[in-house]
Amino acid sequence: MLKAVLFDMDGVIVDTEPLHRKAYFKMFADVNIEVDEDLYTSFTGQSTINICKILVNHFSLENSPEQLVKLKRKHFKYLFENDKDLALIDGVLDLIKDYYNNGLKLVVASSASMPNINRIFDRFDLNKYFIGKFSGADLKQSKPHPEIFIKAAEHTGCDKSQCLVIEDSTNGIKAAYDAGIYCVGFKSPHSSYQDYSLANIIILDFNEIKYGTISNLI
Repeated sequence: MLKAVLFDMDGVIVDTEPLHRKAYFKMFADVNIEVDEDLYTSFTGQSTINICKILVNHFSLENSPEQLVKLKRKHFKYLFENDKDLALIDGVLDLIKDYYNNGLKLVVASSASMPNINRIFDRFDLNKYFIGKFSGADLKQSKPHPEIFIKAAEHTGCDKSQCLVIEDSTNGIKAAYDAGIYCVGFKSPHSSYQDYSLANIIILDFNEIKYGTISNLI
C-alpha cells in the first residue's frame, strides 16, 4: 500500500534546468573551459560539488571544486532572482495536492543544494505539503548513489515497499532502483537524452499517476 512519495525537484517539481544551464555556462566561461553537450548531459541529477570535481579533474584546473561551486551559485542566485520565466512543471502542484489530500507523506530528495531547495519551496509555497527535504549536497554520496532515497524513505517512517520515487534523470532513476524503491520515470520535455530503462513505469503527464491510479500499483 502506497504511503509516501519521494519527489526529485529539478525537472519534476520545477524546471530550473534553463537557469542551471545558464549559470553553469557562465561559470565555464569564468574559468575558460569549453564543455560539450555530451559531457554536460552526463551531469544531470548529480550535485554541484560532484560536477565541479569532475570538471577540475577533466580539465586539470587550478581552481578548487569549491571555488567553481561558489561561482556557479553566484550566477544561479542572480538568475533565480531576476529570471521571470521560472515556473512549476505543468500539473505537479495538482499532483502534490492530490497526494497530500489523500494522506500520503511527501518528501523532496534532490541533488540541488538546500538553499536552492528552500528558494523554490518558499517561492511556490510548497513547504506545507512536505514533511521533509533532503539535499544530495549534504550527503556523503550523490545520485546515482541510492543514499538520498534510502534516507528520505527512512524519514517517512514507512517501509521502502510503501514508497514511490518520481524522477526524470538517468542518475536519479538508477539511485531509486539501487535503493529498491518503486520508481516512476517522468519523461519531461525538459529532460532530454535520459535513460528510463530502470524505471518501473514511464509517464509523460502527471495525470497518469494520480492517487487513484498509482495507489493500486504499489
